[in-house]
Amino acid sequence: MYAGHYVEQHPDRAAFIMASTGEAVSHAELEARSNRLAHALREHGLRPGDHYSIFMENNDRYLEACGAGERSGLYYTCINSYLTAEEVAYIVDNSDSQVLITSSAKREVALAAAQQCPKLTRILVVDEPGSSGDDRVRDYVEATASFPDAPIADERLGGAMLYSSGTTGRPKGIARPLPDQPPAEVTPLFGFLTGLWHYREDMIYLSPAPLYHSAPQAAVNLTIRIGGTVIIMERFDPVEYVGLVERYQVTHSQLVPTMFSRMLKLPEEERTRFDLSSLEFAVHAAAPCPVQVKEQMIEWWGPIIHEYYGATEGLGFTACNSEEWL
Repeated sequence: MYAGHYVEQHPDRAAFIMASTGEAVSHAELEARSNRLAHALREHGLRPGDHYSIFMENNDRYLEACGAGERSGLYYTCINSYLTAEEVAYIVDNSDSQVLITSSAKREVALAAAQQCPKLTRILVVDEPGSSGDDRVRDYVEATASFPDAPIADERLGGAMLYSSGTTGRPKGIARPLPDQPPAEVTPLFGFLTGLWHYREDMIYLSPAPLYHSAPQAAVNLTIRIGGTVIIMERFDPVEYVGLVERYQVTHSQLVPTMFSRMLKLPEEERTRFDLSSLEFAVHAAAPCPVQVKEQMIEWWGPIIHEYYGATEGLGFTACNSEEWL
């Protein structure tokens, strides 16, 4: 989540908008927030190659929590927000995370997990109510407010270290090597995806999925990097989704086949009352899409449906557009 020179070109353009409230945060504000957190992490002793974790629902602090690591050479691990305390503790401890960023909504689980994480030295809670009984806990905003909103002196590229689902045992951390380069330079993988998905500077991306997943992480990251705007849904709802496309003139989105199925099950009058003509590129992945569902989506949205399969490790990739699929 690093906008680089787009912050100066379009400081007041919305970097993201929360779907449920309409709250908008500009590129300039997202940059300032990310820089303050980066300073706070440095002050706490985190150096390039170190780790911290994020355990939150989709909220208005999620992108800066990632953006701070991306500009300070750190690994940040986004944790499934539905995990139990024991499962969270395993990932926090296994990743050698020194800091955990969480929210008031996930506070109870996070604090229970922290009791099993001796390497954890700071817990930042968005809207911390106090009286935790754990001296590692700080309110997120209070802990970062005094730091500069300018970049840290030693910026370098960081990135996500996400965990596998654990279907073959314990979840495993996927640590892609971090190149020694400034954060403004994209990796070859991100450069490839930007071209493949036709991302452009004034795009509007609708994100309907949890931000702890690999694909939304990449898609949202690339939108910010190219100076676009992200609409963040707190949770997926089929009617809300198509309504947001019309309201914000969404150009790009990434979904999973289940979301297609839920939209196709809407009554005809619900599906047709929204103008979806702004959509240019809709990507789906994560699971096989039933033939009938794919056919109906192409009939409804036109030949803008693109499919791909890959892996968080970034070791292989295959994709096809609507024409190739048909």
